[in-house]
Amino acid sequence: MDADDLPRRKGDLAGHLATEPLDSLSVDELTARIALLEAEIARTARHRDQAGRTRAAADALFGARPPAPPPSGETGR
Repeated sequence: MDADDLPRRKGDLAGHLATEPLDSLSVDELTARIALLEAEIARTARHRDQAGRTRAAADALFGARPPAPPPSGETGR
């Protein structure tokens, strides 16, 4: 099953983008869309990295939290 086939949350922006028809877009419009999406990926990655640094600093100050238990119904095997 492809990731495109997986259900997404209702109102999820990525889900909306994945369903937009691309046939009517010109090569220039597609190129601009790709540049915009790449910029958003970079912004999201920077935010993720900052959150990781913040988490590491909190763990260093307060001690690391124990790992979360597996979701209900899973044994972790």
